[in-house]
Amino acid sequence: MLTDTACKNAHRSEKAKLGKAFKLADEKGLFLLVKPGVKGWAKWWRFKYRFGGNEKGLSFGTYPEISLDQARQRRDDARKLIADGIDPGENRKAVKKSKANSDGNSFEVIAREWHEVKSEDKSPRPMRLLNYIIPWLGRKPIAEIKPKDILACLKRIEERGTIETAHRTLRLCGQVFRYAVSSGRVESDITRDLRGALKTVKGGNFASLTNPKQVAPLLRAIDDYSGSYVVKSALQLAPLVFVRPGELRAAEWEHIDLENKEWRYFVTKTQVEHIVPLSRQAVEIITNLYPLTGNGRYVFPSARTPNGSRAMSDVALLAALRRMGFDKSEMTAHGFRAMARTILDEVLGFRVDFIEHQLAHAVKDPNGRAYNRTAHLQERHKMMQSWADYLDGIKAGAAILPFKKQG
Repeated sequence: MLTDTACKNAHRSEKAKLGKAFKLADEKGLFLLVKPGVKGWAKWWRFKYRFGGNEKGLSFGTYPEISLDQARQRRDDARKLIADGIDPGENRKAVKKSKANSDGNSFEVIAREWHEVKSEDKSPRPMRLLNYIIPWLGRKPIAEIKPKDILACLKRIEERGTIETAHRTLRLCGQVFRYAVSSGRVESDITRDLRGALKTVKGGNFASLTNPKQVAPLLRAIDDYSGSYVVKSALQLAPLVFVRPGELRAAEWEHIDLENKEWRYFVTKTQVEHIVPLSRQAVEIITNLYPLTGNGRYVFPSARTPNGSRAMSDVALLAALRRMGFDKSEMTAHGFRAMARTILDEVLGFRVDFIEHQLAHAVKDPNGRAYNRTAHLQERHKMMQSWADYLDGIKAGAAILPFKKQG
């Protein structure tokens, strides 16, 4: 990886003495192109990527006008678009053309206006979904868009197997069109004509790996993950605590008690405070992360907010699993819960009520009274440590044998 000092002194390096252009590589496709010119050495940020089987490139500006951290952020933004099936180069062209549209009637201009003025969700999530549409229709006047144009974009999403995403994107398009109707820029919401045009979303449980022989390669893949250290730490912690993905990414430092090896927070789904005993392995992951994110609010902050004021994106863990080669039919971020629920019961033999408490499910005693948050806390501490040790064992290649039932 590059350092700011290396970028600053690139024109004084041994390579520069040859008087020819050369590259200084960072990582994940980002590099600094150093070129001699009439006015001295120029330093250009470049990003190399593959899309649709073709090698492509983007320019991120010049150094030092664009700092190393800024270039990395632009690279990460581009990689997120690629992970969502969007060519960042084509997306950039669409954005530029949309901004050049002075009458404010293009789909992208109206979509961004809707997001700012009318959308109840002010997070980047709605615009990420609309980015499935914008590269193809963003610069087009919204009144000229036909149902078949939107359907063509949605079919691209379906072809990637993300049927639910296609439905969510269609709903957002409808909100954009209805906002355009209310502001007098289009006559009707044409997305109504697309009802029934998409495949039906099939119900079912979250995909999960519950066979220990399948879990071991997953754990090793997580340890070998070369992406963001914050995302990697979240992935390593996920199987150890098996909380809901939204609760994991929103973990706050003030709720972590490393001395007592506990994480306490309020579960909105069940309206109770939850206690997660932390194993030795979990404490080590959190302790190693503290120097990086401990000055902010969130344990796993968003890559877009270095000050830690916002939690990690809801798609960060899912995208990381996909980059490691686990598709949606194999494993999801929510799947760590099913993994723990199955193996703790069927392999390690822990009491079901211990496990249900740890999953933050509503559990009642024989008289119908809900247990309090501290129920079986000592036993749950032991269970969580045994679970972490078991995962370490199978990850290291230990023989996978049925465990004896534990009272």
